[in-house]
Amino acid sequence: MEASAPGRARRGWRRARAAGSPLSRAAVVLVVSALVLWAPPSVGYLDRLPRNANLPQDSVKIVGSPNIPVKVYVMLHQKSPHVLCVTQRLRNSELIDPSFQWHGPKGKIISENSTAQITSTGSLVFQNFEESMSGVYTCFLEYKPTVEEVIKNLQLKYVVYAYREPHYYYQFTARYHAAPCNSIYNISFEKKLLQILSKLVLDLSCEVSLLKSECHRVKMQRAGLQNELFFTFSVSSLDTEKGPKPCADHSCESSKRLSKAKNLIERFFNQQVEVLGRRAEPLPEIYYIEGTLQMVWINRCFPGYGMNILKHPRCPECCVICSPGSYNSRDGIHCLQCNSSLVFGAKACL
Repeated sequence: MEASAPGRARRGWRRARAAGSPLSRAAVVLVVSALVLWAPPSVGYLDRLPRNANLPQDSVKIVGSPNIPVKVYVMLHQKSPHVLCVTQRLRNSELIDPSFQWHGPKGKIISENSTAQITSTGSLVFQNFEESMSGVYTCFLEYKPTVEEVIKNLQLKYVVYAYREPHYYYQFTARYHAAPCNSIYNISFEKKLLQILSKLVLDLSCEVSLLKSECHRVKMQRAGLQNELFFTFSVSSLDTEKGPKPCADHSCESSKRLSKAKNLIERFFNQQVEVLGRRAEPLPEIYYIEGTLQMVWINRCFPGYGMNILKHPRCPECCVICSPGSYNSRDGIHCLQCNSSLVFGAKACL
């Protein structure tokens, strides 16, 4: 079967390259200019998912246990669920003359506290939770089961952990045939390429960052030595936990916007292959090598936070604080060890 025109053209470029044919540096500008003219389609937005969507629905109100401390997870800078000063059994029972008293890492908590409030029914609620508020909280409950019985005492412990969303981003690698490795044209091309990629994802409130750029001489089979640029760059979301969100509806979730950005970048590199395949002129000095674009999805925790499904099965995808205040028992937090290997869906500390 006869090969397609783009296929014949690409093989012709490689043969010309191997034969040492002179290539025009000006052709680089023409290729990049053609790519700039390609504009991405308009992008819509969806609603952001609730921040605590990865937690069970019954975590809205948390009851204690008389046997072991109960773990409570609170998103940074958000309001906490209600932490009840009762067990599951007592929650459905009548309590005569109940008295509640809460103590935290900094001592007794009073109801007038602006950050940790005690409701009229004895529940503890945190407002605008901060890292420093993590730690052990103890509730002392006094009550009578009936009017005739004596007062009973109960002590319930909770370990409250701050957690935050992982830092999601895509990491890309791509290779280009290049000018000699000491050539200024490689540097100029690198800057132009980053400008184009940044422009592609700007409307999605995402940014492109160059992680590594290296030029190497590569020996090709039956094609001699060639100069190649190895690019590694990341695409991440610009929004922060404290800063303003790029929009108010559901597609503002960072993972959704990053997925759209990934599609635009993949389309951009496919477009380069198509543009070069239609060229009648000799191969430009710098051009994308078809099929070399690789991508991995990374979700890493910020410093001081980690994921551990064994220690935190109720919050397996959360980046949980590693040092919860003064809590030092054997059941304390143990961060997932940082993993430098880049695999799809890798989870690690930054």
